Amino acid sequence: MISLKYHAISLAGVFLALAVGVVLGASGLSDRLLAAVSTDRDSLSSQVDTLTAERDSLLDQQAAADQFAARVGPAAVAGSLTGRSVAIVQAGGDQSDQESVIRLIGQAGGTVTGSITLTDAVTDPARADQLNELAARLLPAGAQLPAASDTGSLAGGLLGSVMTTKNAATAGSAGAVWTGLADSGFVQPGTAPGPADMIVVLTGGAQQGSDAGDSAAVLARLAAELDRAGSGAVLAGRSGSASATGPVGVARAAGGSTAGLSTVDDVQTGTGRVATVLALKEQLDGKAGAYGSDRTASNGAVPTA
Repeated sequence: MISLKYHAISLAGVFLALAVGVVLGASGLSDRLLAAVSTDRDSLSSQVDTLTAERDSLLDQQAAADQFAARVGPAAVAGSLTGRSVAIVQAGGDQSDQESVIRLIGQAGGTVTGSITLTDAVTDPARADQLNELAARLLPAGAQLPAASDTGSLAGGLLGSVMTTKNAATAGSAGAVWTGLADSGFVQPGTAPGPADMIVVLTGGAQQGSDAGDSAAVLARLAAELDRAGSGAVLAGRSGSASATGPVGVARAAGGSTAGLSTVDDVQTGTGRVATVLALKEQLDGKAGAYGSDRTASNGAVPTA
């Protein structure tokens, strides 16, 4: 007769065999998983090394291009702006871009009459009605605002009435405009620029936030209105500015309303800064173009000197 003890021993043997099988099976599966993970890790590491090398190569090429532009830039722009004046509008651009562009304008024979810095309030939808009302109230006697009712055009019309030599207001009227804009928080306090023949609007990359597209449109239309108010304007931005939420991108996509405005989408580079100054000369000749490294730069890297 088979005893209860025998059954217990048999069952114990079965469970022991199962346990050993599970351990051995898991061990084999674990080895296969580890081998696969190790292979994937090596592949990803190789891809990272390749991408890093490509990035470093592109950075080296960009540095070389910037050095070349810095060396030939002064000669490329020499005499192109002789006797002409330029004012700068900072609209989210980098200070180093402004300093480099101002230096090149001087090397081109031009004079910079000064600069203003717009605050984020200019592109804030919540402040649009206030800025529109201010543009109408501060407009110097005899000046006219554009027929368009959008904030960018109205702000550009107001700035154009005091920043361009074609529409230069009296010193008293101009002072009232700058004081009103500064007191309301739309421009940073500082020395106001004198009237100039042309305007450079410097911006950064793509606008941020849920209202990014609208903010970019304000700056694009502001620059276009400054272009119409004087002898020309250039809207120059950094990488990303030519995107759908960047001021340069919006200006290029707008077509007719901004057709007379020249744009540059890589002003952080030496080539982009040279392009900005040569685009001013292009404006004097009654032409306009889209320059830079983005695919929307339909006229190449720089204007023809």
